Amino acid sequence: MWKYIKPYFPFAILAGLFMIGEVMMDLVQPGIMSQIVDDGVLGLNNGGAGNLGLIWELGIKMIGLVLFGGLCGALNNVFVNLSGQNIGNDMRKDCFCKVMGFSFPQLDKFGTGSLVTRVTNDITQVQNFISQFVRGMIRTLLLTFGSIYCIFRLNRDFGLVTVCAFPFISGCLIFCLRRANPLFFRLQAQLDSLNEIMQEDISGIRTMKACVRETYEKIRFGKANDELIKTQLKVLMIFAFMNPVVNAMMYIVVAAILMIGSYEVGSGMATPGNIMAAVTYTTQLLNGILMLTMLFQNISRGLASWERVKEILSSESELKNGSFRSETKKKGEIEFRDVSFSYSNSGNAVLEHMNLKIHQGEKVAILGATGCGKTSLVNLIPRFYDVSEGAVLVDGVDVREYDQKVLRNKVAVVLQKSELFNASIGENIAWGGIDAKAKAVKEAAVIAQADDFISTAEKGYDTMIAQRGMSLSGGQKQRISIARAILKHAEILILDDSTSALDLKTESDFYRALQEFSPISTKIIIAQRIASVRGADRIIVLEKGKILADGSHEELIKNCDVYQEIYHSQVGEEDEKSA
Repeated sequence: MWKYIKPYFPFAILAGLFMIGEVMMDLVQPGIMSQIVDDGVLGLNNGGAGNLGLIWELGIKMIGLVLFGGLCGALNNVFVNLSGQNIGNDMRKDCFCKVMGFSFPQLDKFGTGSLVTRVTNDITQVQNFISQFVRGMIRTLLLTFGSIYCIFRLNRDFGLVTVCAFPFISGCLIFCLRRANPLFFRLQAQLDSLNEIMQEDISGIRTMKACVRETYEKIRFGKANDELIKTQLKVLMIFAFMNPVVNAMMYIVVAAILMIGSYEVGSGMATPGNIMAAVTYTTQLLNGILMLTMLFQNISRGLASWERVKEILSSESELKNGSFRSETKKKGEIEFRDVSFSYSNSGNAVLEHMNLKIHQGEKVAILGATGCGKTSLVNLIPRFYDVSEGAVLVDGVDVREYDQKVLRNKVAVVLQKSELFNASIGENIAWGGIDAKAKAVKEAAVIAQADDFISTAEKGYDTMIAQRGMSLSGGQKQRISIARAILKHAEILILDDSTSALDLKTESDFYRALQEFSPISTKIIIAQRIASVRGADRIIVLEKGKILADGSHEELIKNCDVYQEIYHSQVGEEDEKSA
């Protein structure tokens, strides 16, 4: 945490100095009030005659000290907020940068809901902890021990009575904090679960409504929320027990001071002003202890949140960045050398000893049953995952040796699920190219067969897209995503079942326009329909993570039983549609 505190440590020092000034003003005032009562009002040192001039003098002095203390308090708040807010800002930015650098398995490990909670709520808790520590610790310690010191200066007996209460108060604090600390970790974990449910239900609300599962999700969310409230109530109950106990202890101390003081006033060992000052100091001491209680609560919760934030900050990307940035002689060549792959949370191999070479400019289609490893195969090219065995080479260089930005600039990917952002259509397409001009955006949309529906919209390319593309049909979202990839002008274009929502004519027009626009780029097409792949130079048929067949449409029709089976199950319907 020091890494984040260090740049703003001067602000924290200034905040501490101003807090010392504020507390010192609070500690001086009861002594002045004692002098006003004893000398100004009662005239104990002047034969019982009051002294109005002294009252005015000391009263004006008290007002000046109060104003100075208020100024110190205001400046303390300014510098506390400058340090706390800036620390939280830096921490949040670093966490986001770390998350952006995580590999897909790491993102799966943390979960979306947990990451949102850590980057928002947990960092806010850490930020509050730092601010409270700078402000609260100095004030609490000075007020507590300063009040005890001043009480001892007034009267030794009053001081002893106050000190005797400390073991009981400390025992109460330790007992409550030991009970509450484990609950803070559980509280944040339950908040993760709640955010996860919220994220899932909002993003999938159409499916939920279509399946009439609103009641089920309400119950699921209600249970998670009940667990969160239950834990929160346990924490509140613990501290609800602690505060009255501490209050009762301190009021007993006040009563004891009043009782001892009544005897000592009669014997001349104390004055009414002394008793009033002692009661005021005891009240300040009580406030200090109550603040200490809240401070320990914030510290405990802040440290629990810091452990969760630190888990993100200390995590290194599982994909170590390479250093290769040079130009290569080959452009768009891909080779899989004895590649095996399995996901980290599963022991089952998705790909086994795969050998495959794709040449520059080739249009290669990948076909196979669901779960045969098609998407896993192409995800290894831009290095979304690392191989378990073997190597993937792009332009003759192992992808693990590439600087990741250089590698991914060579590859444009259109994923199975079209991801669009809450921005205009033009801005969504322009994500594919740095400083893309309107002409280039339109050209990419024309190739992707998207220009027709975009141009007829009321605001054209300035039409805003709802969150996650909810305002568009599946085919429209796919075409915008394709246009974004085309705009990138990458050497390798991967279309992962990204034309499944297009009709056959639109799909055919798109592939024709794409070939005319970029004949030398390497194209890898994953599809389920024969009509989508029959025009490819080569068709790879996968089965259970292995290459079953590799050839043109005509070759596979003759030699591959699986391809023949897929063809005969679809060809009638497709021929009818084509006609």
